[in-house]
Amino acid sequence: MNVESALNIMDLKNLAQQNLPPEAYQYLVGGADDLRTVSRNRTAFSKYSIRPRRLVDVSRIDTTVELFGTTWNSPIVIAPLGLQGLFHAQREIPTAKAAANKGHLMIASTISHEPFHRIAEANGQHPWLQLYPTTDRSITERLIRDAEKAGAGAIALTVDVPVPGNRESHTEVFLGSVNESLGNLQGLSDSHTFFDPSLDWDFVTWLKNKTPLNVLIKGIMTEEDTLLALKHQANGVIVSNHGGRQLESDLSTIECLEEVVSASEGTIPVLLDGGVRRGTDVFKALALGARAVCIGRAFCYGLAAGGQAGVEKALAILQSELIRDMQIAGAVGCKHITRDYLT
Repeated sequence: MNVESALNIMDLKNLAQQNLPPEAYQYLVGGADDLRTVSRNRTAFSKYSIRPRRLVDVSRIDTTVELFGTTWNSPIVIAPLGLQGLFHAQREIPTAKAAANKGHLMIASTISHEPFHRIAEANGQHPWLQLYPTTDRSITERLIRDAEKAGAGAIALTVDVPVPGNRESHTEVFLGSVNESLGNLQGLSDSHTFFDPSLDWDFVTWLKNKTPLNVLIKGIMTEEDTLLALKHQANGVIVSNHGGRQLESDLSTIECLEEVVSASEGTIPVLLDGGVRRGTDVFKALALGARAVCIGRAFCYGLAAGGQAGVEKALAILQSELIRDMQIAGAVGCKHITRDYLT
């Protein structure tokens, strides 16, 4: 099997495993503790069943979505997965080019091996920056200014890593990689880590005062924190449990999505991150109120399997599955996929 003949994301996963050293593959698929939350992110989609409608003209399907005034070809977004140099020699550049070629939004990680400005140049479509606030606020502010200068479309602040999770299967690989040269964090000393256990809601206010860019909060799982995000004028939230890499909560993101969407009352876009491997997963997330859906491991399987072509293949697989699922379910556009389509 090769990238061209892959039929689904799991085929790309198998190719990635063949291509990667064991330690890199374990970092890609690993998570916290006993990996129950990693698994729950996947299996919880089956709690929701699709109620298809019939005799709907589905000869034309509209998968475009709008986020902060920009229209994208698809609701499928490249999530901010760091350290992509572990999976491909050209690091984040193939991912950036693939996202641009397919018209998908990309969110680039703070802990990318390539600096954000190079990712933005390769992408050319105003990627967003995922922000880890370092304990040195001057470095954090430099990250923000560099992102603004490079044309970032928004900032997604990650708030679920006050300390690293218990990643037993790949801790050494992770810590070894972040101690290498990271494009965005030149000059970061050991005493000024990008993990900040003192982070609180005051930082959101600080960040909003530092940049005119839209600010989303990534890592929201509850109604309470959604309401606090609104109170602190966040422009959006991303429902995420860090791919099951942080807290072994036994709670998936798809199970939290409806609670967060309800609390937001439609005032800000809500995105979902975690466990997406099929077009039906995307469909269910949209039906529960997500504006868009982020994929992490899914595109990285493609990156490891075949570089830019592999990432494009992963995006094409999920996009074609979504279109077919919409046609069979009788939904002509993403905005038409409502809660009525699920039971």
